[in-house]
Amino acid sequence: MTIPTTMSGVVLTGHGEPEMLAWRDDLPVPVPGRGDVLVRVAAAAVNNTDVNTRLAWYSKGESEAADATWSGISLAFPRIQGADACGRIVAVGDGVDAARIGDRVLIEPCLREADGAGLPTPWFLGSECDGGFAQYARVAARHAFPVDSALSDVELASFPCSYATAENMLTRARVQAGETVLITGASGGVGSAAVQLVRARGARAIAVTGAAKARILSDLGAERTLHRDDDFVAVLGRDSIDVVVDLVAGPTWPSLLDVLRPGGRYAVAGAIGGAAVDLDIRTLYLKDLSFFGCTVLDPGVFAALIGRIEREEIAPLVAETYPLADIRAAQAAFGDKRYVGKIVLTVP
Repeated sequence: MTIPTTMSGVVLTGHGEPEMLAWRDDLPVPVPGRGDVLVRVAAAAVNNTDVNTRLAWYSKGESEAADATWSGISLAFPRIQGADACGRIVAVGDGVDAARIGDRVLIEPCLREADGAGLPTPWFLGSECDGGFAQYARVAARHAFPVDSALSDVELASFPCSYATAENMLTRARVQAGETVLITGASGGVGSAAVQLVRARGARAIAVTGAAKARILSDLGAERTLHRDDDFVAVLGRDSIDVVVDLVAGPTWPSLLDVLRPGGRYAVAGAIGGAAVDLDIRTLYLKDLSFFGCTVLDPGVFAALIGRIEREEIAPLVAETYPLADIRAAQAAFGDKRYVGKIVLTVP
């Protein structure tokens, strides 16, 4: 096929509100270098990380520009965001088998290779490098995973970031069949993925959510649902949970440690309820708890996720779709949190 020299897409022009997202029709199509593939993007999903990066939420310093990515390095503008991307390989760089052209792929969002070399610090697609909110994306071939599935491009695009994050949390926390896992923020992309992935492991999921979304999470496989305002200790009892998968943190955070059994495991990959929490260090060491901060994907996690998709062990949960040009409206809907699952953008 003939590949154009320019493409359409959305660029982030600086930190701030949605007005910093601009549609462009004159973006240069990236050229695959050695070890790279060029993917014609068909669909890309909206994620917390896209919004957080735009708002410089990750920054802990006085200057937004200093550490505004999750890896702690500065963000270069304009940046094509988009951590979730599904499409087909249309060109390859030197060192990549041309037979890969035509492969339908999901792009692994956590990158360990770029520009033909290994990275000293992993990058995130759409953060430290351009991502999927455009017609074409360049990525190292090792991060473009072929997927054999009857699902649509939109459905497949709902998987990479959220489901890989959830799978990584469960892998780190060593969730085993028969265990009980408490999942906060269970109606979001990562939380709803975790409910399905816990069930796929033969463990029991207890989902924390609002009343309006409880039925959907039960249908996904949650054995029990709790309201986010419940007293977890009163409802569940102390020392009743094997693993906590936390995406919320916030003021009620200490109760999550209270319900963990001695020797329990706590995995975290979000803080939508507030990043600062009150930790009584005695709870941590007297109960022999293990904490896992989960951002960078462990080796093998994304490949395992692809296997679960192909074996139909998990199902996509697409709440809404928008054209890529309507990204501001899509992110507004994302912020309203009136849905369960993922919001996906279709790429023209």
